[in-house]
Amino acid sequence: MKVSDILRVKGGTLYTVSPEESLATGLKTMSERDIGSLVVMDHGELVGMLSFREVIQAVVKNGGSVGTSTIRGVMDDHPLTCTPETELDEVRRMMLERHARYMPVMDQRTLMGVISFYDVAKAVVESQDFENRMLKAYIRDWPVDEAGAQPAAN
Repeated sequence: MKVSDILRVKGGTLYTVSPEESLATGLKTMSERDIGSLVVMDHGELVGMLSFREVIQAVVKNGGSVGTSTIRGVMDDHPLTCTPETELDEVRRMMLERHARYMPVMDQRTLMGVISFYDVAKAVVESQDFENRMLKAYIRDWPVDEAGAQPAAN
């Protein structure tokens, strides 16, 4: 399974923010849209990611307030990315290694979407459920030999 399979199911809605916007504005967008991250774009280029992790770190650093922080000042300016052709096993490995909850999907320099750790976990569970259903159907339809007994499983 590839990242493109997740994007096809998930849809193409993207939420982006400018690095010069205030952190308060970014938080408002995240709250209103019920999302955990924003892609930070500057002149059509990916420059960072803002997730609740960066927000919490900024609030703690600022004594419990967002203050006058800009998104540029708190964003992850080296976000982990993948392509639509990246295999899901590779994405899981990358996300686990970097403790990344969100990953922009790039096709060269074009932002195609964002996948979350939840999206990846959901895709894996659905794939395993499908495989289990197919295996159970195969076993149910196992050919019977002439004596009427099913062959022994190896």
